[in-house]
Amino acid sequence: MKHTSYVLAFLIGITSVDSQNNFEYWQQRVDYTMDVKMDVNTFNYGGTQKLVYTNNSPDNLGRVFYHLFFNAFQPGSEMDVRSITIADADSRVGDRISKLQKEDFGFLNVVSLTQNSVPLEYTVVGTVLEVQLNTPIKSGESALFEMTFEGQVPPVIRRSGKNSKEGVALSMAQWYPKMAEYDFEGWHADPYIGREFHGVWGDFDVKLTLDKDYTVGGTGYLQNPNEIGHGYGTKETKEDSDVLTWHFVAPNVHDFTWAADPNFIHDTLQVPDGPLLHFLYKKSLKRKYKKRWRDLQVPTSEIMQYYSSAVGKYPYEQYSVIQGGDGGMEYGMCTLITGERSFESLVGVTAHEIGHTWFQFLMASNESKHPWLDEGFAEYTCTFIENTIFGVETAEPMKRNYDRYYRLVQSGKEQPMSTHSDRFAYNASYSVSTYSKGALVLAQLRYIIGEENFEKTLKEYFNDWAFKHPTPNDFIRCAEKTSGLELEWFLTDWTQTTNTIDYGVKSAVALEGKTNITLERIGLMPMPVEVQVLMKDGSVKNYYIPLQMMRGEKPLLVGEVLLKDWAWAYPEYSFSVDMNPSEIDTITVDVNKATADINKENNKLKVL
Repeated sequence: MKHTSYVLAFLIGITSVDSQNNFEYWQQRVDYTMDVKMDVNTFNYGGTQKLVYTNNSPDNLGRVFYHLFFNAFQPGSEMDVRSITIADADSRVGDRISKLQKEDFGFLNVVSLTQNSVPLEYTVVGTVLEVQLNTPIKSGESALFEMTFEGQVPPVIRRSGKNSKEGVALSMAQWYPKMAEYDFEGWHADPYIGREFHGVWGDFDVKLTLDKDYTVGGTGYLQNPNEIGHGYGTKETKEDSDVLTWHFVAPNVHDFTWAADPNFIHDTLQVPDGPLLHFLYKKSLKRKYKKRWRDLQVPTSEIMQYYSSAVGKYPYEQYSVIQGGDGGMEYGMCTLITGERSFESLVGVTAHEIGHTWFQFLMASNESKHPWLDEGFAEYTCTFIENTIFGVETAEPMKRNYDRYYRLVQSGKEQPMSTHSDRFAYNASYSVSTYSKGALVLAQLRYIIGEENFEKTLKEYFNDWAFKHPTPNDFIRCAEKTSGLELEWFLTDWTQTTNTIDYGVKSAVALEGKTNITLERIGLMPMPVEVQVLMKDGSVKNYYIPLQMMRGEKPLLVGEVLLKDWAWAYPEYSFSVDMNPSEIDTITVDVNKATADINKENNKLKVL
């Protein structure tokens, strides 16, 4: 297959990397072949699926699980009940599922299922299909599952659906029976309640048959462009049918998504030394919105180039930005975003969703368990991209995320970032913890290990974990290797507790012709500390206090003085400077506001 060689370099040695628990890394594999027909009048669809499942685990598997995501869009589903009972429901969902009529239910029904041609027993439990195998899949062996299935597309309520508010006919995400992930922690057959996803790497060969007037975009490479036309090629076949079959192949991905509409405009743009970009958006958009979609195209190329340079080269040959969905959501080789936005919003959402191409799609962390590992990373990086594209210069590019985090702390509703995404008591707490505090993981890490080490860490993370399933520990181990520092304490306190950072300047007193400065740690979260002494003559002296448990320090800034380590258990730390108090104007901890210190009022002491 001509496109597969583009990603082969990333696959070499996939079972030789030391993993989360220091045993030999392994991951399962699935290869899908699907042939599906969609009725665009009823929004019912059905088809066949052949799935070759390769068990690379050390375990023999006696059962498997599939996700049936569309079953969430029925009254009484877990998504419905959770949305009705949570204190701050997502406004896109609210009580809409409970009010659906039967003709608008979403569903996925499995009509038949075999393992190596032998019928299987299975049970549908909400959005999960439980399958008891006739013969265990032994370690190192493969099995062929053949399925006939049928589905119905619900209205766009969350991510997927028919006839969006902007008139997009089909947003087809999480639309097929999808094999659940099995890894070193066991099966991840989570019900679909509202949050994120996890998937198994493999090849997809998908045929979609639907009305000939519809243009399709999404995951994979179109194999028959000259039969299709629609901006993908020069149509060479006669109009002898009311339908067209679109044939896509996607090598080494962990999901397959598509969208379709009879009135899509289809533009393309080639990224220098990168993929061909596809843009699909409605002809019926108001003129101002269509102009913004055209103006989006060059910035999207710049975004792709930025990530390829800062993190690692995008390994596929296409990427699509498609109007659809209910907001903005990342998928394999594409994103679905709503189109009626300001230009700034259109660029911002695109930058965020493209960021997920690296942080979740290529480094496929478990979004359900560690949503900050992709949402936070995308939030952090897209902030700097947007500032670059819009020419914004600010000393505090992360201020919005710091402010959101501070408000969450003050609310008393914060939960640890290690909380499963479906277990947050409030949607707002989930959002801030995952996006803003997740972004602060990178901001705080950059402060701790230094800018150069931080940039090396992102690239090392990609080199080690592209096309795999990293955990938070895998990321922090990359940071340890590039910086030479011990960072387990940071991962533990910042992501597994709600401990906060709060350092202050307690006193400055004269002592034998010098000034003795005493700092205090009020919060439980440890951090190395930077101190600036501003002299009355306008000069400054900068000091750096390593955290003892780091077992080292970041590269010092020019003119910065290294002091002895601060052991975390000591609530106070004192050091002397060779000047009288009368020469000093102010002493400031964290003068650059680089840490998420929750109380800035005690960071500065005016020396009288």
